[in-house]
Amino acid sequence: MEQTTISITGMSCGGCVNSVRRALASIAGVTDANVKVGSAAVTYDPEATNPAALRHAIVQAGFAVAAG
Repeated sequence: MEQTTISITGMSCGGCVNSVRRALASIAGVTDANVKVGSAAVTYDPEATNPAALRHAIVQAGFAVAAG
């Protein structure tokens, strides 16, 4: 397992947190997503997914991923 932390912009409330958590949890290979306003720490199986796919899911959920 690997872990990455992704900075997220456009989040302002618990509903945003839940939206991002659901988006990440729907990805095969994600074993844990600790989401708070502004970031997500994600544990994932690198054989099943990758950080680019995680960032894409966040964008698809309606939020922006901060550069970095």
